[in-house]
Order: sequence, then structure tokens, then C-alpha cells
Amino acid sequence: MNQQGVRWTAEQVLALAPDVASRKAGGKLGTAGPWSESGCDNTSVWGLCKGSGSKPYQTVVDTGGLGYKCSCPSRKLPCKHALGLLLLWAADERAVPSVADGEVPDWADQWLRGRRERAEKKESGAADPVEAKTIADPEAARRRAEKRAERVTAGASELEQRLEDLLRGGLAAAERPGYGLWEETAARMVDAQAPGLAGRVRELGSIPGSGPGWPVRLLEECALLHLLDRAWLGREALPEPLAATVRARFGVPAPPQGPPVRDIWQVLAQYDTADAKLTTRRIWLYGRESGRAAMLLDFGAAGRAPELALPVGLAIDAELTPYPGGGQLRAALGERFGAPLAAGGPPPGGTTAEALERYGRALRDDPWLDAWPVTLSGVIPVPPGEGGGTGWQLGDEDGELALPVAPGSADRAALWKLVALSGGGPVTVFGECGHRGFAPLAGWAAGEREAVRLR
Repeated sequence: MNQQGVRWTAEQVLALAPDVASRKAGGKLGTAGPWSESGCDNTSVWGLCKGSGSKPYQTVVDTGGLGYKCSCPSRKLPCKHALGLLLLWAADERAVPSVADGEVPDWADQWLRGRRERAEKKESGAADPVEAKTIADPEAARRRAEKRAERVTAGASELEQRLEDLLRGGLAAAERPGYGLWEETAARMVDAQAPGLAGRVRELGSIPGSGPGWPVRLLEECALLHLLDRAWLGREALPEPLAATVRARFGVPAPPQGPPVRDIWQVLAQYDTADAKLTTRRIWLYGRESGRAAMLLDFGAAGRAPELALPVGLAIDAELTPYPGGGQLRAALGERFGAPLAAGGPPPGGTTAEALERYGRALRDDPWLDAWPVTLSGVIPVPPGEGGGTGWQLGDEDGELALPVAPGSADRAALWKLVALSGGGPVTVFGECGHRGFAPLAGWAAGEREAVRLR
């Protein structure tokens, strides 16, 4: 199934950039002027870029496995030279011609071979040092897990007491202490090795004073947090899929489990969220043959962008291994077979009512689920003020039902881009459907096969 790859679009290349500055710098290098000895084959692109020194920078991209190597001093992945080379490859087949097997320059071939040998060694089952240590001493691993569970339980019990104090004092008074109290509580949860609880506490801290109706929203989130606490404290009585979900919500690490699923995975969306300490990247995939949705997560610390990046709008022939948990869609990306392929249009979609039904069913397995991936077909974007709505909506073509666009999930430019894509007619939109509304991530015009990124 090693199929011929396709050249990407400029938008797909720029989606890999770690930041805005890299996009601008890469765009300036996307012309033939600074490049020489450029070429490509089915799974790689390479070239020499003239810089400020006497020697050009050697740049090579593994388009099959999404890896980058450049002799420049930049620590960004991909650097501006890799982005510029990919932009040139996307735009000009004469500037970056395809070559026959065996014509890859030695400096590029050496890195590509080493990278693929390391991947093969990893796939052969060679355990890393941490894994080997765990296998060698399972009793020590069990003791470490029990000790961590004790600390997490202590953190959950402390949080229960703080929630009780909050409710006893009245939610209306939650605005007075300011954000510092919430941050201190979140820090206590980090000390208890429960980072998932810490994140939810920080979300609580952002609710007081956030606008009309905030006490109701705070009560709802407190109730969900209380439910999560009680689930942890009584986890031995839970069905294993739900217990695994609770552990995941607390941030207790677990390896992916189960047999890998090989499929042609369509890359539907990729976006980052960040706080002061961590950048989280979410990548949504859809399996053409299995009909399954999957989410890849990657993280970057201390202001660094996550390393994993996939070309949105294309598809990859790859294996994914799911993580445990009821209703969990997170998976680990395994072996990839060849370069990205043409996506072939949007995944199957449904109505807004069907989207709400799917989200409701998912909540049975994971009550703390914020949103669920869905594809809406035959919907029309409705700007604020039209149809009596106060915010953006996505309405069914027959006008029976409309989903509100979740506040802050897309900027105005992206929403008006969706209107332009629609032209007043129905479009297909992929996004996340949740209790805050629908967050649009990608769209397709009627009859079109190429996706337009909305975030």
C-alpha cells in the first residue's frame, strides 16, 4: 500500500510552521533564487539554501515521516529554510524536480537512511531504557504506581474540601478572592501529581466575573469536578473503561493499548492551545476504511512548539494505537507507509441534530467531555443578526435547526471565510460539537474535495 505521494499546497505547508514569524520568514524563502541542487523523490525533499555565510545551508525534509534536518543554527522545527523549501516544492516542479531512485545527494541520503533505520529499530520492539527498567522490575513499578495513587487521592480529598468550602460560602462570593486562590489550589494539585485536576481548577478560576450568568457556569463546572473527584475515590467499583477515563482525566499516564489500526487517515484539523507553561497541539484524523475518528496530542514546553505536525487536507497511510478509556479518541501515531496522499474530499457528515445526538452518546462514556468531533453536511453559516440570532450559527439547509458557533472558537476572518466558501449555499464543515456550541475547524464548498482551514 505504499502509494505515490502528492505535492502539498502552500496553505498545507504553512500550517506546519511553529509560529507566525516562521511563516513570514519561510514565505520569503519560497522562491527559486536562494536555492540550488534541489530535488525530491516519493518521500523526501532536499536543497541547498544560500545564507549569510560562505557555505549554503543543507536542508532536507522527510515528507513520508514528517521530519526535518537543516544545518542552520535555528532550534525551530521546521525552520524557515525547511518551510521555504517545501513552499518551493509545492509551487514549482521545475525548481524542485523529481529524481530517480539513487540520485539523492549523499548529505541528504545519510540523514534519511539514519532516520529510517532508527524508526525500523523502534518498530522491531527495542525497548527504551525506562520501559526496560519497568519490565526488569515490575514490583518496583507497582510500588511507584501505588505511591502516586496515594498522592493523587490526597489531592482529590483536599480539592473536595475546598469545593465544599466554596459552596458553603456562596458562589457569589467567589469573585472576591481573585485568581490567586485558584492558582494556589492548582499548584497543590500539581504537587499531588494530578495535572488534569490542576487544569480544571484553573478553568474554574477564569469563570468568576466572566460575564452575565457566571455563577451558574461556575456551579456546573464545580459539579463536574466533584463528580470526577468522587469517581477517583471510588474507582475500584467502576467498570474498567470508565476507570481508565477517570485516570486519564486526572492526568495519570498510561501507554497506548490494543492492536494498532492501519488505515488511510485523513488529516482534518490541527490547532494549538497554550498557557504559560505548555503548548498543546491537537490533530484530528478520520480513517477512510474504518470510519473511526482519532486525535493525536503533542506538547511543547517553555514556549516551544510541539514537534508533531501533519499536513492538513491530505491523508497518511499509517498505524494508530488507541489509548485506554471509555469514549476516548486519543491515539498514538505509529509506523507510516509512504508520503501523504490526496485526501479525496470530506468525510461522511450529518445534520445538526445528529451531531448533538452523537455528542450526547459520547457523554455517557465520558461525562467530562467538552466536545466531540463531527462533520456537518448541508449547513449554511449564518452571521449575527440574521435569523434572529445574536451570534454566529450553522443552520441546516431546511432551516429546522441551527447550532451556535462556540464563542472564541474561531476568529471573524475564519467565519467570514466560511461565508465566502458557502456563497449562500450549503457547505460541509468539520469541527467539535460540545456544550458551548460548535467549533468549526475545516470546511468544504459544495462539490469540492479540497479542505479550507478555519483555525
